[in-house]
Parts: sequence; C-alpha cells; structure tokens
Amino acid sequence: MKKKLFESICEEVVFSRIYEKFSKDLYNFIYYKYGEQFNPKDKVQEAFIKLWENCNKITPEKAKGFLFSVANNLTLNAIKHEKVKLNYTKNSQPNQTNENPEFLLEEAQYLEKYQKALSKLTEEKRVAFLLNRVEGKKHQEIAELLNISRKAVEKRIYSALEQLRKEIEELK
Repeated sequence: MKKKLFESICEEVVFSRIYEKFSKDLYNFIYYKYGEQFNPKDKVQEAFIKLWENCNKITPEKAKGFLFSVANNLTLNAIKHEKVKLNYTKNSQPNQTNENPEFLLEEAQYLEKYQKALSKLTEEKRVAFLLNRVEGKKHQEIAELLNISRKAVEKRIYSALEQLRKEIEELK
C-alpha cells in the first residue's frame, strides 16, 4: 500500500507540483487533438482553475483524469459554440434575389401606398382588418375579442378592403 504524501490539492505546494507535472502534457493533448485555433493554453489554465475551485473534492491521484476531462470538455464546448456561430452566420446572411431593381422599387412604393391607405382607415376597421389579415384570426375570434357580432366584424373587414382598394387606386 502506498503512503499518501499529500492530503489535499488545496495545499499550494501540492497544487504547484500537479501544475508542473501535468500542464505541458495537457497543453500537448489539446494542441494535438484540436489544434491551435481553440487556444490550448487557455484551456489548460481554465482546467487548472476548475481544479483549484474543486480542490477539496478531488484527490491528488485523480487530478490528472480530472484535468484532462475538463480541458477536453471545455474544448468540445468551444467547438460546439463555433458551430452555432457558423450556423447563425450562414442562416442570417441576406438571401440574394433575382428580382430586378425596378421591381424592388415598385414593391417599396406599393408598400408605402398601402401603409398610407391603412392609416386613413378608422380604428375599428383597421383593427378588424389587421387581426384578420396579419394575425390570421377568424371572424368569430375577432368578434369575441372585440365584443361585437360576427356580422359587424365582416362589415368592418370588407369595408376596409373596399376603402384600401380605392385609396391605392387613387395613389397610382
């Protein structure tokens, strides 16, 4: 049976010996497994910080396994984070359109006309129309929301549509 020379990693002497003994191997492990882009020096430092924070829970015999597991997990988390960033960048890039600039200009002008026409609607008509067309609510749902009859909702929506058509035609 081996005699334990040191009781706790929390002793500065024990911790510094463990650092001297494993830091280079830990650096090489991360560097050779994942490369320089994941900052092996930082992972080594973070692993030793975690060891220091948990020094009462870990025996000196288990320190090496703990350090290598922590450093490996930190690197794997960094890799996952890079993948998430890459996916976000890939998905957030604006989609190119094959639409010509003239069409885009006309679309912007039409949207402006539409918004002007919407602003000319009465509040009752605008609310009913937007609840139906933008939020996709059915006539009965809107009636219950506004505490009015279903027929009143229909009248507001259809009169709003008629008024919008007239306003947009006048703006052309």
